[in-house]
Amino acid sequence: MAIRYALPNGLTVVFEEQHAAKVAAFQVWVKAGSADERPDQAGLAHLHEHMLFKGTERRGPGEIARDVESHGGEINAWTSYDQTVYHIVIASQFARTGLDILGDAVRRSSFDAGELSREIEVVCEEIKRSQDTPSRRASRDLFSTAYQVHPYKLPVIGTEQSVRSFTREKVLEFYHRHYTPKNLVLSVSGDLRESELREWVEDIFGGDWGRPYEGGVKRPTEPVPTGRRVLLRPDDVKEAWLHLSFGIPQADHADTPALDVLAMIAGQGDASRLVREVKRRHNVANDVHAFAYTPRDPGLFSASMTTQPGHAARAIEETARVLATLRVTPVSADELATAKALVEAEAVYQRETVQGVARKMGFYQSGMGSLEAEARYYEAVRGLTPEHLRSAAERYLRFDRAVLTGLLPKGAELTEAQVHEVLDRVDREPAAPPPERKSRKVVAGEPSMRISRAAGSGPSDIITEKLPSGATLVVRVEPAVPLFAMRAAFAGGLRYETPADNGITTLLARTLTRGTPTHDAEDISQLIDAYAGSLGGQGGRNSVSLRGEFLSRHFEPAFRLFADCLLNPSFPEAEFARERTLLLQDILTREDKPSSVAFDLFGKTLYRTHPYRLASQGEQASVEALTPEKLRAWHAAHMDPSQLTLSVVGDVKVDEVLALAREYFGKSRGKAAPPPKVAVEPPPDAPRQEKKVLARAQSHIVLGFPGARVEEPWRHALEVLSTVLSGQGGRLFVELRDKRSMAYSVSSFAIEGVDPGYFAVYMGTSPEKVDAALAGIRTELERVRDEPIPEEELARAKQHLIGTHEIGLQRNGARAGLLAMDTCYGLGLDNFLHYADHVAAVTSKEVQEVARRVIDFNRSALAIVGP
Repeated sequence: MAIRYALPNGLTVVFEEQHAAKVAAFQVWVKAGSADERPDQAGLAHLHEHMLFKGTERRGPGEIARDVESHGGEINAWTSYDQTVYHIVIASQFARTGLDILGDAVRRSSFDAGELSREIEVVCEEIKRSQDTPSRRASRDLFSTAYQVHPYKLPVIGTEQSVRSFTREKVLEFYHRHYTPKNLVLSVSGDLRESELREWVEDIFGGDWGRPYEGGVKRPTEPVPTGRRVLLRPDDVKEAWLHLSFGIPQADHADTPALDVLAMIAGQGDASRLVREVKRRHNVANDVHAFAYTPRDPGLFSASMTTQPGHAARAIEETARVLATLRVTPVSADELATAKALVEAEAVYQRETVQGVARKMGFYQSGMGSLEAEARYYEAVRGLTPEHLRSAAERYLRFDRAVLTGLLPKGAELTEAQVHEVLDRVDREPAAPPPERKSRKVVAGEPSMRISRAAGSGPSDIITEKLPSGATLVVRVEPAVPLFAMRAAFAGGLRYETPADNGITTLLARTLTRGTPTHDAEDISQLIDAYAGSLGGQGGRNSVSLRGEFLSRHFEPAFRLFADCLLNPSFPEAEFARERTLLLQDILTREDKPSSVAFDLFGKTLYRTHPYRLASQGEQASVEALTPEKLRAWHAAHMDPSQLTLSVVGDVKVDEVLALAREYFGKSRGKAAPPPKVAVEPPPDAPRQEKKVLARAQSHIVLGFPGARVEEPWRHALEVLSTVLSGQGGRLFVELRDKRSMAYSVSSFAIEGVDPGYFAVYMGTSPEKVDAALAGIRTELERVRDEPIPEEELARAKQHLIGTHEIGLQRNGARAGLLAMDTCYGLGLDNFLHYADHVAAVTSKEVQEVARRVIDFNRSALAIVGP
């Protein structure tokens, strides 16, 4: 049960005890964001967020991140139009330390002038990164067109010009104005007791801060639009990025629940109307979704789509038709009931992690004025009728006031006049009847809406069973939240591919849930929503898997659906053709994500003969050559029950899991093929380097070396080495980002494989900084290779690895994934049960040995993508 109280100085505290994991989350919600800036402060709230962790009266630059990471925690922050949020997740045994660090940063930041000038450079790198991202550019166009006077028209991050103009005095002025107890909410969730928390909060956040609250900033009111607004502009993209949007009220308005449910029915999930009509029936969008953005001031209802250049006008037309239908025809009772259940289920999924609970409480208390607003919101959702939705659509989805924005690639012949003509025509013509929705098949044995709970409160032992087919079943009962997760894993993935069938794993994973002999694609999408869950295939470097997460009350029918998709995918011709076209489009648009291009290029540079060199999505020629028959043959050969590892984790009953697993996966189908023989590639015998020229604001660098296999004991030392380098307190971050302002993002990766993986450093930086960045990366790599890691730094890295491992395993899906993959790779339960012991045992000598083993510049691969 959540509690709320206020300190005498005005700070509001909200708290909920959660003892499922030994973890605690602390979040400070500041009720000020970029919309509270004056015109001469554009981007100041965001820069201020960067500066808050740069040192206090008690902690020097870099010490805050190091302090959190040395206690196994994670620290971060985000800035929006309306709030700035600072958060720490940490093992509950160090909870007081975590709260002290957060309180120190929020209350006593020093805003050192030298640190400020360096951080301004980092933010300018972040601005360049956002300029390289089509989705960010498209979003910026939408907001700058939809809002003419309200500050929502400006990017939260500011511009390079505005950010470079900031002085320490400007930052302090913003800090003193907004960072005062009455303007803050402290949200806490996790493995703590109320009595101890109250004591700590009074100690850390209590008393007079010497900054009296001056009240909120008056924001200009956006006038009601008098007509339609259209902004189309040519852009260096491979597909058109379009937004069709409408003004709607703010978060606390009575119509918000109806608009949220409308957005879900219109364009959230595979069963939504826009996906079924625009993407699947008419094939005119590569991706389409809808959202209702309801911030503190009036927001936007938007349908967003990406489409091939020649389909832009048609995509707008079909999207507009779907929205027009919502204005005149009430949605069906079945559709509404499913959407309501999904909205409520979102709240249940959020309860899996302490940070999810803290975020929800922080949002309702700071953004909606009270924790009680959450109950009122769900009550309003439960009370919605089809007529409520229709009248909200009629009120707000007005084409005469629509905002349409688009980034257009070469060959997209879309004009402003065309947009007006299309929207006028759809507005005039009688709305089409709603897309016919199949009446949902009631599955035998489907339970009622009762939430059944497993006996006991803590997790069970891990139960492992070998089925007669040879399949391995791993079950763990976790009754804390009424959810369960399943993961079916098979050896395979990129490692089983050749240049001729490259991309088959990705295409197979995407089509597993697109039809079986008893359920077509639409049935499956509707059932996934009916069970308030998610279900999807995933192709990896060494495996292919199916993952599902559902509410526990739907256990049996959800399990049966999962098993049907896994065992009996029919790869229907029409669905196969559609998914292959979408995959080919993704291959075509790869260059819109330059960091991914850099990793693809790195793979091709490090490996010359091994399948790890291949791109996970495949290449145009190999994907075009794939057929449904090839997918069926691959599925029969490599996804037989005899090759299966199945994990089930969550609020389930073991006997029910075992009975269904035996029923579906107890027999082999007899067509399983032995794994292909994959020759291990020798490491490079000389440094390799490749560059791909791409006109972007930033250059992307990946420098790496051959790494470890999944079963090699030295992989733990390599992980520790990577953690010494990466993380906010790591050497790369501190030396290259904090001290030299070379990048917004710089990190290292230890990626293991069934065959040797790789260890690499990634950095995104300005083109003119590439040589200096590479020299800096080399210096740090030489230092960890040539000098022993000091004990204190080693302890920080190990504690950080152990802590983030625990934090990451709060979700059933994460635990199911780890259990399935480790069992599939032959590691058993060792990683799950003893990961912390293995990491804790790593010595400084072992880290230096692994650094000498791996970091050999004569066996390196370097990939650079940029101008």
